Order: sequence, then C-alpha cells, then structure tokens
Amino acid sequence: MIFSESLKKNSDFQRVYKKGKSYANRYLIMYILKQDTQKNRIGISVSKKVGNSVVRHRVTRLIRESYRLNEQKFVDGLDLVIVARPCAKERSFFEIESALLHLGRIHGIVEKADREEVKKNEDSTDLSD
Repeated sequence: MIFSESLKKNSDFQRVYKKGKSYANRYLIMYILKQDTQKNRIGISVSKKVGNSVVRHRVTRLIRESYRLNEQKFVDGLDLVIVARPCAKERSFFEIESALLHLGRIHGIVEKADREEVKKNEDSTDLSD
C-alpha cells in the first residue's frame, strides 16, 4: 500500500469506533474518521464469528488486497476501520471489492473520477445500439 499505513494500536481503533462515522452493507462495516495527515491509515477487524484462523486471515487478505488495488480512488487523510461480517467468509474477491467500493461511495470518500470511469465503462459495454 503506497499511500496508506496500518492501524495497529487498540486506542486508534477505539478512537475511530467512538468518534468516526459508520456505514454497512451485507459483507462489511466501514468506520471513517478524518485526520490531518496526507496518508490514509487502514485497520481490518475479523472476529472469531467469521471462522477459524485460516478463514479469518483469508478474509483479511481479500479486504487488504481490494483496498490496495483501489487505494488511489480513496480520498487522503482518513483513518479507516473495516469490519468483516460473518457472511463475508464465503465471498469471492470481486464481491468483497465491490462491497468495499460501495461503502466508499456511501461515505463519499471515493473520488468522482472513479464514478465517471465506471459510467464510461458501463456506456461502452452497452450493447443496445
């Protein structure tokens, strides 16, 4: 992750949980808190309800890779905490990536260039002509 660091301390997670804003979808919950930094900091939480250690690490890797591949689309200066819901364990990379970008759009932290790019791709794949 070029533009981001990891949240590691429990106190950092607690601050984002208490002071941040959250939205959720079927697979993920995203908490955000604006900071005065140039980089984003991301923390990923996957509880034992999701599954055993192997399953939890798989979900963590899927979320981290989804963010890494799309991090240039996110606004800078945020602390992000992403919590995986139990139904995320059976999902593919593309479903997790879609859920992450969906939450970013709900929070308004995915840049508009991404939205315009999506519209262009949808228009170019339209076969109704």
